[in-house]
Amino acid sequence: MIPFQMRPDEILNEARSFNEKLAKGVANLMEVGEIPSGVTPREPVYKEDKMVLYRYQGAEGAKNKTPVLVVYALVNRPYMTDLQENRSTIRGLLESGQDVYLIDWGYPDAADRYLTMDDYINGYLDRCVDVICARHGIDKLSILGICQGGTFSLCYTAMHQDKVRNLVAMVTPVDFKTPDNMLSHWVQNVDIDLLVDTQGNIPGEMLNWTFLNLKPYQLMAQKYLGVVDMMHDPTALKNFMRMEKWIFDSPDQAGETFRQFIKDFFQQNKLLKGDVQIGEYRVNLRDIKCPVLNVFAEQDHLVPPDASRALKGAIGSKDYTELSFPGGHIGIYVSGKAQKTIPPAIGEWLNAH
Repeated sequence: MIPFQMRPDEILNEARSFNEKLAKGVANLMEVGEIPSGVTPREPVYKEDKMVLYRYQGAEGAKNKTPVLVVYALVNRPYMTDLQENRSTIRGLLESGQDVYLIDWGYPDAADRYLTMDDYINGYLDRCVDVICARHGIDKLSILGICQGGTFSLCYTAMHQDKVRNLVAMVTPVDFKTPDNMLSHWVQNVDIDLLVDTQGNIPGEMLNWTFLNLKPYQLMAQKYLGVVDMMHDPTALKNFMRMEKWIFDSPDQAGETFRQFIKDFFQQNKLLKGDVQIGEYRVNLRDIKCPVLNVFAEQDHLVPPDASRALKGAIGSKDYTELSFPGGHIGIYVSGKAQKTIPPAIGEWLNAH
């Protein structure tokens, strides 16, 4: 078999074309302007320390009178759910008739090193639930938990089932030791106590580079070579920069919360075993009795489908539904196909319950 070869003139033409695209792209890049952190109008309704609870505008006339609280992960920022006008899970939920609230955890600093999972879940999250219920004169609301925020939401619901009417778990890890979980394999032999005792808070940059290096060629080299082909289009370039801003907008992690989450969940898989202790509560998923919708992505490299599917049979609810999406961990929020299917399906399920 004769190896593929390019003639010298073809190589020169390829290099010239690349440089021309790059030059025009740099000019467009200089005109991108400010990249917003979310696009849908919202108002803060409750603040505590660095945490802010938002209500999205337009929800006042919501068809569904049971509000839904979006609980995002501590890693990265929640505006992934509202990245741009035509790529917004939040807008999709609003359009389906939901009254949408969201918790923004903020950026922990040295003062937050000793915040625990109990502080986040039985403290901040529980008080946000109480605030929303008081505003609407209700006893229960719906929760939509995303990724680590979904795991937090499972724990919260198991401990406070009397406050949760419906639970949506989205790309949520439940079994942290499935064979295809690359992140779990990486962390099994890390001395987490030494890491936290040395670092205090865990730098967001360190965690971000860990995630990127799970697929280094696809998530770094290939991506940045490919962007040259879109830099001639100002709109496409701005959308690319929105994603880049979100990827590298990585808050530090409160040391004690990171310690428990990695050791209890990733290294010892205690959530499935019913052995997680959060404050005065022992978390037992069997205590979740409300309707549950489990949404996962079939090509998710951070939360493999089996890690999410483990929820089936682990909870006490008899009303359990799964919804799979043929895409990845991020694509389930930002791809065009996801926008047409996932938020409307979640909204329809919430309206039916």
